[in-house]
Amino acid sequence: MADGTSLPVGVITPARREVARLGSMKRLARRKSSVGFMLCLPLIVLICGFVIYPAFYALFLSMLNKKMTAFVGLGNFAFLLKRHTFQLVIFQSCLFAVTAVVLKALLGFVLAHLMHNIPGRNQRIWRGLLLVPWVIPLALSTLTWWWMFDPSYSAFNWILNQFGFENVPWLGVGWIARACTITVNVWFGTPFFMIMYLAALKSVPEALYEAASIDGAGARQKLFFITLPMMRNIIAITVLFSLIVTFADFDIVRILTGGGPQDMTHVFATYAFQVGIQSGDIPLGAADSLFMFPILAFAAFFVLRGVTQRSKDIAA
Repeated sequence: MADGTSLPVGVITPARREVARLGSMKRLARRKSSVGFMLCLPLIVLICGFVIYPAFYALFLSMLNKKMTAFVGLGNFAFLLKRHTFQLVIFQSCLFAVTAVVLKALLGFVLAHLMHNIPGRNQRIWRGLLLVPWVIPLALSTLTWWWMFDPSYSAFNWILNQFGFENVPWLGVGWIARACTITVNVWFGTPFFMIMYLAALKSVPEALYEAASIDGAGARQKLFFITLPMMRNIIAITVLFSLIVTFADFDIVRILTGGGPQDMTHVFATYAFQVGIQSGDIPLGAADSLFMFPILAFAAFFVLRGVTQRSKDIAA
């Protein structure tokens, strides 16, 4: 009290009530965080068991000799970098991933705009049809593409023959085989970009387009000054996610070409399988697979840095 005397213990003042309320809220928050951690614990255990532990074990294996009896440090990495085949693998992996991701992003953006402008029920029908390539298991769809590229029973060559053209060795010539693998990856991955960009387009306020139309802006100005700025973060995240998945792609190259002809379509995953499993040099295969990490870490750093900076600018 004002004269220095204390209140009786049983008297509840507004100040005491506020302190009690804050204390109960802290206990509740602590209890909720504990429950949340316990619910996430099975997922954390799975991630540690299937992602973190194998990654560190692969790093350990990459520093052993072929018989896995002696420590060789970075010897396997130095050996791979001196091999012409592996230098070709680095070039092909970057070419495959970057070209496929750029094409998927462009086609997905175009398809998303087309879907966005289709009204009502028709949009749902077309959206479902265009998602079919992404829904079909990749190995099954790649086998279908392999049949269409087959030199003896190629559907594409049959069509060319009907117009008087010669057969094309789709999977027998290096650059043509590379184009075929990129085509299959683009066919499979474009629906993912389309559905992500379509969701982003629907979140752009129509009031912005209406205000731009009143100011006399055309379709190009709306695209570059409204649509793309509003979609920059989702574009960056989808490109990064697809880049990671495409770099680690195994099924398409393994089923279509097996890395041939003359190792001209090998990517990191298929070459690691050939060296580590088929040739029996597991440490060398582990070293090959780890070469993806610095490339993807470099890309992730710059993409996420840009996303974070743009988020801070919007918040400010």
